[in-house]
Amino acid sequence: MQAATYKEFGGADKIEVTTVTLPEVKEGEVLVRIKAAGVNPVDAAVREGYLKDFLPYKFPIIPGWDMAGVIEERGFSARRFEVGDAVYAYARRPVVQHGTFAEYIVIPESYLSAKPENISFEEAAGIPLVGLTAYQSLFDAGQLQQGQTVLILGGSGGVGSLGIQLAKAKGATVIGVASQKNHTFMKELGADFTIDYKDQDVGAATKKIAPDGVDLIFDCASGETLQQSLSALKPSGKLVSILNQGQDLDKSIDFEYVFVEPNSSQLDKLRAFTEAGQLKVHVSHTYSLQQTAEALTQIQTLHTKGKIVITP
Repeated sequence: MQAATYKEFGGADKIEVTTVTLPEVKEGEVLVRIKAAGVNPVDAAVREGYLKDFLPYKFPIIPGWDMAGVIEERGFSARRFEVGDAVYAYARRPVVQHGTFAEYIVIPESYLSAKPENISFEEAAGIPLVGLTAYQSLFDAGQLQQGQTVLILGGSGGVGSLGIQLAKAKGATVIGVASQKNHTFMKELGADFTIDYKDQDVGAATKKIAPDGVDLIFDCASGETLQQSLSALKPSGKLVSILNQGQDLDKSIDFEYVFVEPNSSQLDKLRAFTEAGQLKVHVSHTYSLQQTAEALTQIQTLHTKGKIVITP
């Protein structure tokens, strides 16, 4: 099969699209023909070597953790799905090696969920990592409840844009933070209020909207925006971040760092949200497998609107 690979950590120039051997399909595993693979900032971070002390790895590495595709072969005892079924998954394994920027992937079927029927493979491939990240951050870590107010930093990005929609589906009041040009986009996703992080204090701007403060800050941006926002967190409120691990935070803050875990039952819930029209994925650009390096360069700008995907 054709796959994007790299044999050492470094920049986008380390990516090579080449022919690799298809792994054997073992017990409990399935072979999936990948129709589309979502691209995430973490893919570039892994390639740069930033997570090498955190995640075990084995070269050569095929990058990519998101995918949507069709089952082509089933191993012994893999019977949850039929050959020909459309599925999607967050495909991060314990060891970083066999990713989704390839024509095929062999994966335990326990990772898979049926693809939402009302969207394309490209849109479905954009859901797993960001959808599960938002779900686990808002609901597992953040315990967001109906009627509460959540401030989402980086609301127009991949995780933030799904976070807005999931929080609205829960019945929360949503304040989205992003640059002015993305405010209409966040409003279309369901944000009740929007804040531009440029040329103003985010915390002060939030307090004008929610004088008593917010119940939850969901941080998908970090940096100065996060520091400013802390003044708007209720004393009883919670801060959940997917970027900051708490090094520069006051120890009195109720804080949790989230690094997303595969969870097929939560993917089932995200499918239900999607098929009910409560979750939409904005795919801003599609790249071919040959353009993998280009896609990873784009995602590193951290100014992607919605999602970008690779179609092998």
